Amino acid sequence: MGSWFGEAFRVGTWGESHGGGVGVVIDGCPPRLPLVEEDIQIELDRRRPGQSDIVTPRKEEDRCSILSGVFRGKTLGTPISILVPNTDARPEAYCEMETVYRPSHADYTYQAKYGIRNWQGGGRASARETIGRVAAGAVAKKVLQTLYPHWEVLAYVASIHDIHAQVDIHSVQRESIEKSMVRCPDMMISSAMETRIREVRLEGDSVGGILECIVRGTPQGLGEPVFDKLEADLAKAMLSLPATKGFEIGSGFAGTQLKGSSHNDPFQMEGATIRTLTNRSGGVQGGISNGEPIFFRVAFKPTATIAREQNTVSVSGENTLLAVHGRHDPCVLPRAVPLVEAMTALVLCDHLMRQKAQNILHECKA
Repeated sequence: MGSWFGEAFRVGTWGESHGGGVGVVIDGCPPRLPLVEEDIQIELDRRRPGQSDIVTPRKEEDRCSILSGVFRGKTLGTPISILVPNTDARPEAYCEMETVYRPSHADYTYQAKYGIRNWQGGGRASARETIGRVAAGAVAKKVLQTLYPHWEVLAYVASIHDIHAQVDIHSVQRESIEKSMVRCPDMMISSAMETRIREVRLEGDSVGGILECIVRGTPQGLGEPVFDKLEADLAKAMLSLPATKGFEIGSGFAGTQLKGSSHNDPFQMEGATIRTLTNRSGGVQGGISNGEPIFFRVAFKPTATIAREQNTVSVSGENTLLAVHGRHDPCVLPRAVPLVEAMTALVLCDHLMRQKAQNILHECKA
């Protein structure tokens, strides 16, 4: 159902924000892949709360444990189960949410759908669910980098509120992204973004923005037309993340302002390889990767949970006011960078497994 993602490389996340823990089950990982908990922990550390004064102060170490599917440092080909305990849960801080719906949150819609909800920190709708995605994404990254050593995915913050960075997607590197508290490689703009986030936190408010993602070294041929086109699955993956509101790939909406003669990506030969002179397609044509860098953007809304007083409705149907006082991110974007990378890796790993299964005769003859 809705907690599972992928076809050949399949993952299912579980757990609630203030329950005993969260985690993921990964099915379809190839056997004999070197994998230890530290491979996963590196990515979880990039996502965890309490990293700085511009994110939620919730203190979670997010230490992972591999419960199954790995023996003596190598995957078995059987399901991999990963657990991350919740150690700083404070469900009592959300008592008011038992009887009042938070505006633009999932409180009301979960109640409408299921007739019951976990109001402690949003339960399943909390961004803490994404721990399982990041853990699975770390495994997917290892698969991709093992098969394609030059493969890499880099997401970064391109804008926060009305502050926009200037980033060269061809030269950007992880080191420059991780140097920034907001994970924006434009250092001057990064400082302005930090200031804006601190300002809105003091105001009891929040801001959103846009992440950009570049994927290098992806092989040609990934994608399953017509309904599982590569960009379609990337869009689904990104829009399944909490707080996302938009996705565009390549030229995106700006491409509508061009004529076909300007928008098309002309082909050219580079040695024995077919390349494109430009990359307005964003690395995907006809729903299939063409070997060029994959480039897309994801829009994140301002955090719904804010400390400012807002109009809302109680569970009993009465108009009331609500101001949420607790631990939350005034801007989700800095911690969303590893989420976008993880979901990208999951999509590409899944399509890689599907491609190899479908083309086994062709690969054997080659």
